Amino acid sequence: MLIIGELINSTRKQIRKAIEEKDAAYIQGLTKKQVDAGANWIDVNAGAFPNDEVEKLLWLISVIREVTEAPLSIDSPRPVAVEAGLSVAGAEPLLNSISAESERYSTLIPLVKKFRTRVIALSMDDGGMTDDMGKVWDVADRLIKRLEDDGVLPDHIFVDPLIRPVSTNGEYGNGALRLIERISLAHPDVHKTCGLSNVSYGLPRRRLVNQVFLAMAIARGLDSAIIDPLDTHLMAHIFAAEALSGKDQFCMNYIAAERAGKLEGTS
Repeated sequence: MLIIGELINSTRKQIRKAIEEKDAAYIQGLTKKQVDAGANWIDVNAGAFPNDEVEKLLWLISVIREVTEAPLSIDSPRPVAVEAGLSVAGAEPLLNSISAESERYSTLIPLVKKFRTRVIALSMDDGGMTDDMGKVWDVADRLIKRLEDDGVLPDHIFVDPLIRPVSTNGEYGNGALRLIERISLAHPDVHKTCGLSNVSYGLPRRRLVNQVFLAMAIARGLDSAIIDPLDTHLMAHIFAAEALSGKDQFCMNYIAAERAGKLEGTS
């Protein structure tokens, strides 16, 4: 499972405060904890500061680079910030995110090529979000093919089917699971990812919902997620789900996690 650590995000109150106060120690501590917990990429977002996002983003990256060389996910709605971030991100960067929306695609694909970045591909086009999962599939399928035609390697594409809150529509969960499976069958070398916490929005005990949905999604082919890697129960569910779905040969990763104390507190 490829983990994109979600915690260095300026929309979170404590992160916004740390950025405003230039509290490098806090940012660095949270970065190291995510890496130690198993994050493959650290998502970096300064989008809550639209007037000086580039400056804030570059500061974040600079303080993170003082403590780790882990790959970074550059997360911004603004192309100028994306380019600035990718220019200093280092090896194996991830762009979060591109979509099939005409303007965003045409603006960002040159950056994907220039920096040879991996990319999260949102299943959304100029028509916006839709409840029609057939249309969501069509957009995802076309976007994957378009990225490949533009030279992006299949295993550099992370398709996000845009998980939505099941509290607002009971079909969103099943629809997303079916879509993950369909993408897996049609594009086996393409990664499937999601912003996991979206599924539980508006519900009590959100972590429980997130954990169960993640396990179900892994069984359907999900192999990446944007999550809080410090949620030890969630990470334990990943080890168990991968073992049960045949993605962990002889359960070696699960056993290693137990020996490392990563399954403590579960039963």
